[in-house]
Amino acid sequence: MLDANLQTQLKAYLEKVTRPIHIVANLDGSPKSSEMQELLQQLAQLSDKIALKERQGGNERTPSFALTTPGQDIHLRFAGIPMGHEFTSLVLALLQVGGHPSKTAQDVIEQIKGLDGDYSFETYFSLSCQNCPDVVQALNLMSVLNPNIRHVAIDGALFQPEVDARQVMSVPTVYLNGEVFGAGRMGVEEIVAKLDTNSAAREAEKLKAKAPYDVLVVGGGPAGAAAAIYAARKGIRTGVAAERFGGQVLDTMAIENFISVQETEGPKLAAALEQHVRSYDVDIMNLQRAEKLIPSQQYIEVQLANGASLKARTVILSTGARWRQMNVPGENEYRNKGVAYCPHCDGPLFKGKRVAVIGGGNSGVEAAIDLAGIVSHVTLIEFDSQLRADAVLQRKLHSLPNVRVITSAQTTEVLGDGQKVTGLIYKDRVGHDDHRLELEGIFVQIGLLPNTEWLKGTVALSPRGEIEVDAHGRTSMPGVFAAGDATTVPYKQIVIAMGEGSKAALSAFDHLIRSSAPAEVADAVAA
Repeated sequence: MLDANLQTQLKAYLEKVTRPIHIVANLDGSPKSSEMQELLQQLAQLSDKIALKERQGGNERTPSFALTTPGQDIHLRFAGIPMGHEFTSLVLALLQVGGHPSKTAQDVIEQIKGLDGDYSFETYFSLSCQNCPDVVQALNLMSVLNPNIRHVAIDGALFQPEVDARQVMSVPTVYLNGEVFGAGRMGVEEIVAKLDTNSAAREAEKLKAKAPYDVLVVGGGPAGAAAAIYAARKGIRTGVAAERFGGQVLDTMAIENFISVQETEGPKLAAALEQHVRSYDVDIMNLQRAEKLIPSQQYIEVQLANGASLKARTVILSTGARWRQMNVPGENEYRNKGVAYCPHCDGPLFKGKRVAVIGGGNSGVEAAIDLAGIVSHVTLIEFDSQLRADAVLQRKLHSLPNVRVITSAQTTEVLGDGQKVTGLIYKDRVGHDDHRLELEGIFVQIGLLPNTEWLKGTVALSPRGEIEVDAHGRTSMPGVFAAGDATTVPYKQIVIAMGEGSKAALSAFDHLIRSSAPAEVADAVAA
């Protein structure tokens, strides 16, 4: 399963392990068991520290395998073959079980080790999901560090009856002690914060004690990362408060228009952004949601959801955007129960089923094309009288035999049986009559909504809720700048957001040196 090049790379990684790794596999006579057996045998041949033991059947999910080491109480298991996006999760699990230290911050590691109680986690993933590895890797690490934590990562496509029985319709979905714990991307800090109920209060106290910043960036997407780097390079005190570092990029699959990088994936780019920002003296405060912006003569104050406040001489707003919802009856009720927003992540869970895609732009048409290769039938519903996607995508879409396109149609209701989606109702905007579609999944792809509700009444917003900015990134509030998808700047693209973030930081620096500049700004200017 592993080609020669991959085996060479993996062998080099495994030289970093410091203690034995025992792989215990539960197999049967199925083709997937044979594939798993082949993978595990290849792994065992790459390092003399790996020992493989095979069992036929057993009480565990089959096929599956556990990773452990003698003398350590580790409960870490993969149910399925962790290839695709999850191959990195396998490599990291091998290294961590083998004693190679994690790069996770030491205070988070100590927090994990100090968790009391009994935690049995199950994570359902798909091999095409770019959001799943963060969750799988976080819980794997936690199971290595704390013997009270157990984790099984389950390939939903391989264990379809189990997925159907639990009505899992989006990935990643995490169960804790048999109950739903969460769905969607979660990092280790976010998971630990949910388990350690006192952590928010402790974090708030630490944030309250922080000295004012020269530049405080609110948001950690491409615009926020660029702003932080440009500000830090000026030698001034820079902070970033982000609800999740990486922003919308974390939910982006293929990126093929980032200049000089022919092709990459969102999570890879987000990780590179964070690494670049951390290479400078930037205070990153993750998992922090801003709730209020308060101006004053000396400092601008940003109030956070946990009760803390941060102060700064200038603020750069780069809060980005989120998927726009249809806002129809049933949508919220059946979210993650058939209503989905990421076809790459959740598409495999609808194999052989009927689905609809809402939206005829590039995102919607691309989603329909991808899903057509997995599901039995796709119905694409577009509000306008014609599709808005690029011509090349439309040609590909119309060539597919299991796709139907309906234009001039408005979805008015999501239907379900109380547990899962069963269909939808749409109105013909020409004939004005209602139609019902029977289906099992709905993928919403109708654009983005700026994350600016918390700014109403403080800075000027457009009718679409976007932050109004001038050519320098200035907002209507002195000392406050904005950049990225949350602003009125047209064309919501990563490369544009980065440029706007850089410009906003330069404008903020210019504002500082033209006003009552602090000593460190004066020193930077003199240098």
